[in-house]
Amino acid sequence: MTFQKLFLISIFFIVNACSEGENTKEQISVSSDSTKKLIQPKPLANPDRNAYFGDLHVHTSNSFDAYTFGTIANPVDAYKFAQGEAIPHPTGYEIQLKRPLDFYAVTDHAVFLGIIKEAADTSSEFSKYEFTEPVHNLNEEVSNSIFSILKRSGLFRGFGGALAEGLADGSVNRELIETVGKSVWKKTIKAADDAYQPGEFTTFAGYEYTSSIDLYDKYLHRNVIFKDTKNLPERIFSRVDSQDPEKLWNWMDARREEGVESLAIPHNSNISGGAAFSMSDYNGGPIDEAYLNQRQRNEPLVEITQAKGTSETHPFLSKNDEWAGFEAVTNHPGEKILTNLSGSYVRDAYLRGLTLQEQGKTNPFKFGIIGSSDTHVGGGSYTEETHFSKIGLLDGEPYLRGSVPYDGIYGFLAKLWQPDSIIEIDGSNYLGVSTRLIRFGSSGLAGVWAEENTRESIYNAFRRKETFGTSGPRIKVRFFAGYNFENSNLNDQDLIQEAYSKNVPMGGDIIQEKGKNPRFLVWAISDPLGAPLQRVQIIKGWLADGEQREKVFDVACSDGQRVNPLNHRCPDNGAEVSLDDCSISREKGNAEIKTFWQDPEFSNDQEAFYYARVLENPTCRWSTWDAVRAEEKPRSDIPITIQERAWSSPIWFN
Repeated sequence: MTFQKLFLISIFFIVNACSEGENTKEQISVSSDSTKKLIQPKPLANPDRNAYFGDLHVHTSNSFDAYTFGTIANPVDAYKFAQGEAIPHPTGYEIQLKRPLDFYAVTDHAVFLGIIKEAADTSSEFSKYEFTEPVHNLNEEVSNSIFSILKRSGLFRGFGGALAEGLADGSVNRELIETVGKSVWKKTIKAADDAYQPGEFTTFAGYEYTSSIDLYDKYLHRNVIFKDTKNLPERIFSRVDSQDPEKLWNWMDARREEGVESLAIPHNSNISGGAAFSMSDYNGGPIDEAYLNQRQRNEPLVEITQAKGTSETHPFLSKNDEWAGFEAVTNHPGEKILTNLSGSYVRDAYLRGLTLQEQGKTNPFKFGIIGSSDTHVGGGSYTEETHFSKIGLLDGEPYLRGSVPYDGIYGFLAKLWQPDSIIEIDGSNYLGVSTRLIRFGSSGLAGVWAEENTRESIYNAFRRKETFGTSGPRIKVRFFAGYNFENSNLNDQDLIQEAYSKNVPMGGDIIQEKGKNPRFLVWAISDPLGAPLQRVQIIKGWLADGEQREKVFDVACSDGQRVNPLNHRCPDNGAEVSLDDCSISREKGNAEIKTFWQDPEFSNDQEAFYYARVLENPTCRWSTWDAVRAEEKPRSDIPITIQERAWSSPIWFN
């Protein structure tokens, strides 16, 4: 098997397996002399609600793919990281946040939960099976050499295949596997409870349900988040039980009847092959009202961005959206070119929901927005400058993720004996193991507006969809709409109180009032450690004569500039990025942008959705940061800069 194929196999399995208060609390140090945790004031309960930031998609050593690539951080370590403590990266350096997060959920893969650690432990009963020998003592000594990575890349298929075959033919004790899973799940819950500090830091018990329809396509992954830890089931539902997400919803509904509340959050719809937001059920049959209601009940949120790309929309779907290609993934884990874009992106799902509504059916795609990381090392990167990617040893160094040339001895030998493993770009040699590793991002974070930092308050925000997602920065965005802003002033001290009492926040519905055009309030505040804001946009989707339509409106510009009423765009504010050191022009852009807006093309007869998108000034992408630090030129086939952003949940007009 070639060098390249080994890496491709590893990448397939990795993908297939898978805050800040208003007054408070960022980021990482990727060196041994990490930044000390900053002391932050305790956020206060606030009837006008605070912004809290967190991550609901985190893997630790209990996930088989994470452990295989050197992760030894457990759930206890992950929660320490979220609170600002340093933890080890598999490659050998420490990772640490400069600002703690407000909430966090460890969501290890339910399938074979903890079993590879059990196989590595030679004192365990499970390690006595012959097929476990290649992983014995796997992480007693962790090396990031190319030989270590090659060895680990080849473990997935042998171990996973043998385990699956053993369960199928009865040669592996299924009860033993379930016992290990139950034990690890119990410890996961305990870690969440031990780390929970109501008012300061919130934890949720959760896991990832991993489903797919075929080998290289149609990924249907979800993170299941429980409201609290009371009476949680001792055994969680996984793909071993069924790959049909509808069966997961049945299980969640059954637990709900027992008093156990939860929700499921789809992620990586961008690589679902159109299946994530399909207009048919899992088996390709028609969807009925029972299906629509069940999905709406169990999936109130969607993950719009994470390390494996952004799922807002795609340039082929939104041809008039100049920002539609942000952190877009072009290839599938098996290096297959992505197809079936319809049904794979969030904006398209919102439009499909309107179509169902027009047909008199329940809209199952009325979900709020979050971001998260999908880190597999216990903690996320979140910022471009301190990016360490997501898969541990496989991409923990710049040359492995393809951001700097690999011209060392191994690169020379690989080019000599396995030329397919090296690609030449701009006259330099790079590891050609995957076109996807270089396209992994540093996304993202989940944001909520909640009264206080507790499980109940934050979970209730999830349920009412008063949530927003960011690509990593701590951008705060408020979004309201209604008919009672006519006499309001942006500088009114009670503006937010009025917005809540008389209007509708993000995640809500505006009921049609004949002859009235609703007014929208957007209020965005930049991350004090990020770049200034460049513009605020509102994206509208609607139906016209049964056809799905969408449009992007710039509604507020930075630097005192005005929106051009002809094309609804702000002029360029002239913000620049130096490729010498990635410094930015901080005199351009705004720390805060706040505005009222009314749709100039509003029709009382059209059902529609609206959501806000906030864009920062351009900054260096992580791959450019890697190149600049290595004194190399950034690759010409990868975006050099990006515009970090935040997305609000929509408001629907009915």
